Amino acid sequence: MQRSTFLEYDNYRYLKISAFLAALAIITYLFSKPAIGHYGGTWLGYTLGTAGAAIIFFLLWFGVRKRQYKSSAIDLKSWLSAHVYLGVLLIIIVTLHTGFELGWNIHSLAYVLMMIVIFSGFYGVYAYLRFPRMMTEKMGEETLESLFMKIADLDREARRVALQLPDEINRIVLNGSQQTRIGGSFFQQLSGRQKNCPTSLALEKIQSIGSQLKDEQAKANRELYFLTLKKQALVTQAREDVMFRARLEIWLYFHVPLSIAMLAALIAHVVSVFFYW
Repeated sequence: MQRSTFLEYDNYRYLKISAFLAALAIITYLFSKPAIGHYGGTWLGYTLGTAGAAIIFFLLWFGVRKRQYKSSAIDLKSWLSAHVYLGVLLIIIVTLHTGFELGWNIHSLAYVLMMIVIFSGFYGVYAYLRFPRMMTEKMGEETLESLFMKIADLDREARRVALQLPDEINRIVLNGSQQTRIGGSFFQQLSGRQKNCPTSLALEKIQSIGSQLKDEQAKANRELYFLTLKKQALVTQAREDVMFRARLEIWLYFHVPLSIAMLAALIAHVVSVFFYW
């Protein structure tokens, strides 16, 4: 039986709560007709602004909550579900708070940063729903550490077999062993590839040079080819795992700093409203 995700937690409890609050805010906004028009300074604007700020602080607290060792998996699943749906609710609440008016000021900056944080969170939801499942499907019972060990074993065996072959093949095998990278730079991790991969180049060279060999050397070359082919498959598998991990975590490098910037802008917004207006 397929396990429910955090989006489905407790029969979509937080989706229902958020939908109710969103409907309540929209209906109140539509039936409220302030004489000076809708904006953040009306009674409804202050109410929606206060509600939005409270939701923001609740969402930010999730980052603290999930690092508390006493939090159970069920408790965190509940918090994460609330985090997602209240984040969507925040779009409606704060947009209504603005009265659909934006300008070049600290108030609009807080709104824009909030929207960027929320949409980066949408990517996070996509990543956490998709990539862990794909990692499990690709890796099976393997771990990244076990793949590294198997690749190292294949490198040692390949160098042993290559001793029976011409020096050029020995150089190719050694270069493939020393220069093949799993992970590497930021963009290599995200792409899951290494440009001009030494293992792939070695495989091509071994096949090309092997066509000119005979007898025992031809036999040894075939063995080396299949060892390198097996290594290439393991390297590809390991790179895909690193790629999924990188894509799973990269959004946090934007989400967390932007959340802090949004909090600073929100505080500046509140201070300017209550002390300078």
